Amino acid sequence: MRLPRLALSCLLVAVLSGCTDATPSGERTYSPPPGSTPWFVSGPPGSARPSPSASRGGPDAPLTQGVVTGTFLPYPQSTIAITYDPKVVPPGSTAQVVISRTASGTWVRLAVTGMVPRRAYGAHLHRQQCTSVPADAGPHYQHVPDPAAAASPPSVDPSYANPRNEIWLDFTADAHGAATVATAVRWHLDQIEPPRSLIVHAQPTSTAAGTAGTAGPRVACMTLARQ
Repeated sequence: MRLPRLALSCLLVAVLSGCTDATPSGERTYSPPPGSTPWFVSGPPGSARPSPSASRGGPDAPLTQGVVTGTFLPYPQSTIAITYDPKVVPPGSTAQVVISRTASGTWVRLAVTGMVPRRAYGAHLHRQQCTSVPADAGPHYQHVPDPAAAASPPSVDPSYANPRNEIWLDFTADAHGAATVATAVRWHLDQIEPPRSLIVHAQPTSTAAGTAGTAGPRVACMTLARQ
């Protein structure tokens, strides 16, 4: 079955050890579900498909196989994978996001290294790409948008701000600062307006009414796709 391409592009900041499908040493491996398909994307309208060398990363390298890997650095050292709080997300820490399309929905894996050992973090996919201003990444990506939050996001209604309607990737770093987590949702990403960033938060995600989906300050951001 041929899948439609998503009209977007991404920039890779760094590639872990020259391999874009690496899992942190000592961490559990989360493999995509059998029969799933990598999240294929194309470049901006009118662009050519990237060469094999471009898929290995570097500035302006488009995403070709549903994998984005970045090294967090303060802005402006990095404009794609940015740490906003170096004490919570140390410079040089890494994140890798893998997105696969399944027959019944979407599977997402996040693997991190270099985080604060034994610290709990919140993490979600957000609507906009990263900038030097944490709030610019916008609200959480929601499959069914919360109508009450349309004029004044974020959504804090647990009927909409929940891990079934959003993509939550909370994790707790191990003694070495590494973690791997995966989630699956029963829907596919929008082809026109997909999630464009991963935001790491300072706290685990709340599920209580009135605070659902909140997870403290935004401490890091990695762009997944450009507008």
